[in-house]
Amino acid sequence: MTSIVNAIALPRAKDTPRSPAPVRAAPIPWLRRFVRSRWSVWASPLALLLLWTAATTFEWMPAHILMSPWQVLLTAADLAESGELGQHLGISLFRLLAGFGLGASAGLAFGVVLGLSPGLRSYVDPTFNVLRQLPTVALIPLFILLFGIGESFKVFIVAKASFFIVALAVHDAIRNLSQRYFEVGQVYCFSRWQRIRLIVLPAIVPAALTGMRIALSRSWMVLVGAELLAADSGLGQMMEMGRQMFRLDVVMVGVVLTGVIGFGLDRACHALESRLMRWKRNGESI
Repeated sequence: MTSIVNAIALPRAKDTPRSPAPVRAAPIPWLRRFVRSRWSVWASPLALLLLWTAATTFEWMPAHILMSPWQVLLTAADLAESGELGQHLGISLFRLLAGFGLGASAGLAFGVVLGLSPGLRSYVDPTFNVLRQLPTVALIPLFILLFGIGESFKVFIVAKASFFIVALAVHDAIRNLSQRYFEVGQVYCFSRWQRIRLIVLPAIVPAALTGMRIALSRSWMVLVGAELLAADSGLGQMMEMGRQMFRLDVVMVGVVLTGVIGFGLDRACHALESRLMRWKRNGESI
């Protein structure tokens, strides 16, 4: 009797209704192909350009403050045709390469010496870290007093911006090296110079390249800022003159070029880093 009651009261497992499985939305094929394609990198710039065009078309801001992309393009063409744009751009790039070359070379050498000399590190490290924390822009008035507003001022302010980044990257890379590398050098009876050339320098290449890439981008921003404040030529000075003459189309040309050139420099450094580090990827794939 109990079995009959249980059979009536409790439904069998196979009669228990099952909840329907959640329906998973199928991905849109064209969207998936677009995300995986190389053209997807242009999505955000095109979106920004469309937003800029819409803002000027519907007059979200006054026309004399925010110029349309077409007007900025025409102004850039006029500046390029007159030779003014090429002159300012060439001067800025020369200052960048000179200052970055000086600062990165000094930072690389100083980072190696500081990383390999514990005694020197104990004396220099506090001062190095204090000076590293000083904003480069805050030192512009002091550099103007020391070097004037000539080319030396721009070159040294760029060198300062790149020196500490590269030196810190190299110093940290050497400090993080495994002690086994130096033990191998002792086994082979390497001299100090051989340890630096055959062990230290190859091991710190990835960190040094990353530091130089960051330092180059930072140097470009510092240079344009310095030219805005004190310069008689250069891309930053062109924007400052446009502001004083209320030529905001010239200012927008400088702003767009500053971003494009900075992006190009970063991509060029990234390509160089990838090319020089092929051995590492090949070794990891073995």
